[in-house]
Amino acid sequence: MTMPTATPAKRGRSLTADLVQALGDRVRDGRWAAGAKLPTEGEIIAEFGVSRTVVREAISRLQAGGVLETRHGVGTFVLGQGHGSAFRIDTARLATLHEVIEVLELRIGVETESAALAAMRRSPAQVEALRSALEAFSAAMEEGRDAVGPDFQFHLEIARATGNRRFEDLVTTLGGGMIPRARLEGEQPVTPERLAYLRGVHAEHENILRAIERQDAEGARAAMRTHLANSKDRRERQSGRSRRGG
Repeated sequence: MTMPTATPAKRGRSLTADLVQALGDRVRDGRWAAGAKLPTEGEIIAEFGVSRTVVREAISRLQAGGVLETRHGVGTFVLGQGHGSAFRIDTARLATLHEVIEVLELRIGVETESAALAAMRRSPAQVEALRSALEAFSAAMEEGRDAVGPDFQFHLEIARATGNRRFEDLVTTLGGGMIPRARLEGEQPVTPERLAYLRGVHAEHENILRAIERQDAEGARAAMRTHLANSKDRRERQSGRSRRGG
């Protein structure tokens, strides 16, 4: 008995599933770390020999699974392994100041302790990973490129340095969208004011890293709280201006 020939629609679905598997494998095996920017659509098409439709459908499925996030005008980034638990914050919906402030309050509660544990438990290799993330942030900032990816990577490396994978799971679940400017500012021109702000963020990151490096748990806790509280205060001032129409 002759087997029926596969229809184009079935072949398309198979290609999409194969691409979802292939791209997902790169996240799972660490080739694409959380915060990393994906190759362009054209590069994926060229590498895998599939159509633009297949690429877009595969990326859409991975977005729905919490693995990827696309930021308009910037690119597609790795969020993490995907959401396999009941807890999930859809960072794609963090479109208002109020929602971003809520996540910052959650982060203050979690990441201050994360920083303290990282200071107590970090390895020399983890300190180097933190410094690499900071160097990537500094380079992107000074060259006028998007620094959200390395910013997220820095916070993720702190979570990893705790030695408690639950902290890493939570930060991975939040993904790059937990960085406030990723949701509210997008890609903006590098004005002197914006560069000064980013340099301030970098200095706060340096304070956190120095405390973790010297294994000062209380210092790391305080530096992280200051960093996140400053971000929250800035957003609350923005919220006040918005309510006044300014």
